[in-house]
Amino acid sequence: MGRRPLGEKDRAELRRAERIVGVDEVGRGSLAGPVVVCAAAFSSIPDDSEVQDSKLLAPHRRERVADRLRRSCDAWAACEVWVEVIDRCNILEATRMAMRSAALALLTPRTVVVTDHVDPGCLGCRVLSPKRADCEFFSVAAASILAKVHRDALMVELGEADPRWGWVQNKGYGTKFHRQALQDLGPSVYHRRSYHWSPVLP
Repeated sequence: MGRRPLGEKDRAELRRAERIVGVDEVGRGSLAGPVVVCAAAFSSIPDDSEVQDSKLLAPHRRERVADRLRRSCDAWAACEVWVEVIDRCNILEATRMAMRSAALALLTPRTVVVTDHVDPGCLGCRVLSPKRADCEFFSVAAASILAKVHRDALMVELGEADPRWGWVQNKGYGTKFHRQALQDLGPSVYHRRSYHWSPVLP
C-alpha cells in the first residue's frame, strides 16, 4: 500500500490562514559546512504524493521533486549560517536565527508558520513547532527537500574545490573516511570547532 499523501494538516491550517509557511533545516549534525534552513510558502497545497521527509527520498528523486516544488509553491527562501556563527552562538541558536530569517522573508498578513520541532521565537504570527512536522505537514516536508538539495549542492561545490575530506560523498557528515581525513589532515576553515564531541579538532 502506498504512503498517504501529505497535506491534510496544512489544509486544515489554511482554513483560518491565507498562507502556510513550512520551515526546516539540514546540516545541524554535520562536522563541516553550514546549517541551511529553507522556508516554503503555500496558499494552497498541491496534490503531490512524492513530497515526503527529504530523508526518505533518493538523491535523484529529491532533486526532481525540489525542482517541481520551486514551481508550485508561492515562494521559497533559503538561509545559510556558516561555521563562524555556529561556533560563536551554538548550533541551536544558529538554527533558530536562520529559521526566523527564512520565515520572515515570506510572511504576509494571516500567515501560519510550521517548523520541525525547533521553536524559532516570536514571528508576529501563529507558529506551530510539533515533533516530526516533516512527516506530518506538506509544507515542512517541502522545505526539508529544498533545504537538503540546496545544502548538498553547496557541499559538492566545496568538495570539488578541495576533495581531501570527501564532502562530495559525505556532505560534511562524520563518516569513517571524513573522520580519518580529519585525523590525518586536521580541520579546514569549514569545520566546526565548537563540537566538543569531535576529538580530532583542536
